[in-house]
Amino acid sequence: MFSEWICDLAQAVLAKAGEAGVMVATAESCTGGLVAASLTEIAGSSSVVDRGFVTYSNAAKMAMLGVPEQTLADHGAVSEETARAMASGAVANSDASVAVAITGIAGPGGGSDQKPVGLVHFAAARADGRVLHLECRFGDMGREKVREAALEQALRLLAQALDA
Repeated sequence: MFSEWICDLAQAVLAKAGEAGVMVATAESCTGGLVAASLTEIAGSSSVVDRGFVTYSNAAKMAMLGVPEQTLADHGAVSEETARAMASGAVANSDASVAVAITGIAGPGGGSDQKPVGLVHFAAARADGRVLHLECRFGDMGREKVREAALEQALRLLAQALDA
């Protein structure tokens, strides 16, 4: 289902989580569950993957992850602030010690001058309150390619958070 490269990244994340003795969670918008799916593609992943939240709508972000309505109103769904709140909310609403969040504009429509197609915000939160953020501007390279690039970057950020 996933490329060998993605499976290798997912395996590395699972190994790091296993070595650290922690569970992980995902909070996804534009990737629609791809990160959780890539992790659970690997046999034995149930020992470290707690759950995945697919929060495509703002209502889901608020209800499932506790993203403040004011954050969405002030900054929008595709923002550093929302990604950070999603990641922290995934940790707070799960048994995971580390979570990764993804929110972006995969296209082909929905972009603007300020937030173009291909803009994706990532955050990885830890139970100790530390949150990493990354903004990527992949460009308008097509919905599938934006989502694939976001998947890869999310796995890399999750691995980085597990090392922190």
